[in-house]
Amino acid sequence: MSALVIDNVTVSRGAGPVISGVSLEVRAGEITALVGPNGAGKTSLLESISGVVHPSDGTISVDGESIAKWSRVQRARRGIVHIEQGRAVFPSLTVRENLELVARGPAALGAALDSFPELEKRIDTPTGLLSGGEQQMVVLARAFAAKPRFLLIDEMSLGLAPVVFLRILPVIEQIATEGVGVLLVEQFTHLALGISQSAVVVSGGRVAFSGAASELVADPALLQRAYLGE
Repeated sequence: MSALVIDNVTVSRGAGPVISGVSLEVRAGEITALVGPNGAGKTSLLESISGVVHPSDGTISVDGESIAKWSRVQRARRGIVHIEQGRAVFPSLTVRENLELVARGPAALGAALDSFPELEKRIDTPTGLLSGGEQQMVVLARAFAAKPRFLLIDEMSLGLAPVVFLRILPVIEQIATEGVGVLLVEQFTHLALGISQSAVVVSGGRVAFSGAASELVADPALLQRAYLGE
């Protein structure tokens, strides 16, 4: 099974490390939730995987091959797709035009729309006129159209009501069923854990829990202790 492996990774900014000694594995076709308090270093870890920043220690590999020498563009081209915080759409472009930025031909565009039927009726609408939830659907559809092997999702729910984000969760699950490994950073912890097979909790820049997501769902006290770094 294809896997993205983070082994003992430390990411430093400014005076010192923001996250230290993190190890986790993202397997193809599975969702791994990466959760923890604000400021725990989750975003920095995703950025080290996609190439926005470079880890100061540790290794990141795909199927046993180190990606240390891959540029950010090379990582994206080889299937490591990063959805960063915020709705990264081009508001003056239509839904179709946003998707065509990455979809390689009509077949790829059609495949993306098959997975996101809600967007088909808005296909020629400027994305700036869509709701926040619909814009996030466009972001997900565009990422899917890029044919990722591993998808890094950073706080897609920011600015959305939980009921709106609930509409997006099945789409993330659908992407995983297509064989994509998903690393999901999310403020709505229980919603993220509910669709994930595995989970990593970081607190104070270190891993406080690593295991099955179902363990944290079944034991709220365990989740609380992990958040507190106990």
